[in-house]
Amino acid sequence: MAVRVGVMTFPTAYSMAIGELAAALEERGFESLWLTEHSHIPVAHSPWPGGPKLPASYYDVYDPIVGLAVAAEHTTTLRLGTAVLIMPQRDPIQLAKSLATIDVISGGRLEVGIGGGWNLAEMANHGTDPARRFRRMREGAEAMVAIWTEATAEYHGELIDFDPIQAWPKPVQRPHPKIHVGGAAPSALQRVVRYGDGWIPMTGRGDGDLIDHVGELRRLAAAAGRDPDALEVTICGAPQDRAKLDEYVDAGVDRVLFVLPSKGRDEILPRLDRLAPVLEQLAA
Repeated sequence: MAVRVGVMTFPTAYSMAIGELAAALEERGFESLWLTEHSHIPVAHSPWPGGPKLPASYYDVYDPIVGLAVAAEHTTTLRLGTAVLIMPQRDPIQLAKSLATIDVISGGRLEVGIGGGWNLAEMANHGTDPARRFRRMREGAEAMVAIWTEATAEYHGELIDFDPIQAWPKPVQRPHPKIHVGGAAPSALQRVVRYGDGWIPMTGRGDGDLIDHVGELRRLAAAAGRDPDALEVTICGAPQDRAKLDEYVDAGVDRVLFVLPSKGRDEILPRLDRLAPVLEQLAA
C-alpha cells in the first residue's frame, strides 16, 4: 500500500521562506506541508513533553494559517495542513472562517490537524481552563463543522454556545476539510472516533508503540459504527528508518510526516533531496 509523505516544520524568520519551501516540496513529489503553532511561550511555561529544553523555534514560530496562505499561492497540488492547531486557544467562529478561506484559495487542499495542547500556562493566558481543554477542543471542532456545512449554523455546548449565524466562505471540500485529532494514545483514540476524520499523533509520546494503537483505533471505530478505513492515520515525526517505515505501511498508516528543522534553504534543500529515495519507496 502506498503511503503519502509530507513534512512538518516550525516556520520562522530564519527558516527557508515558506513559499519557496512549499514549491520545492511540490516539485520533488511530496504530498503535503504541515505547519505547527504556538501563539506565545509564557516565561514560566509548562514542562515540554519533548525534552528538558524548549527549542527556540517554539518561541519564534509564525502563525500557521498565514503561512499556509503563502504556501497555497506558490503551489497547485501540495496538501496544506496544520500539525497542530491548539484548538482550546482558538475562537471557533473566526477559525472556521480563516480555515475555509485557506481551503478556497488553495482549491480544496486544506488538512486540519488539531490538538489539546501541552502548555497549560499558554492556554490559561487565552482564558481557557486547562482542565477543560479537551471538551473545548471537541466543542470547537463540532462548531466549526456546523459553520462549514450549514447555511445557517448554531451550536449549543457547555463551553461554546451561539444562536443561528451565517458565515462565509464555505470550504471547497465536501462535506468539509478533514479534521485530524492529535494526542497521545490511548486517551486520544476515543476523541478521534467521536468527532475526528483522522488521528495525527507524534512519535515518542503516549503509551507504547504507535503501531499498536493503529489497530486499536480501527477496532474502536468499528465498535462505534464508523468505517475504520475512513479514519486516516498520520504519523508526525516519522523516523527515516526503513524497517520502521515498513512497519507503518504494514499497520495501515496513511501518511508519514518528516520533521524539517527551522533552517535556511542551504540546509533544507539537501535534506529534501536526501529524502527522495524514501519518498519513492513509500509511494510505490
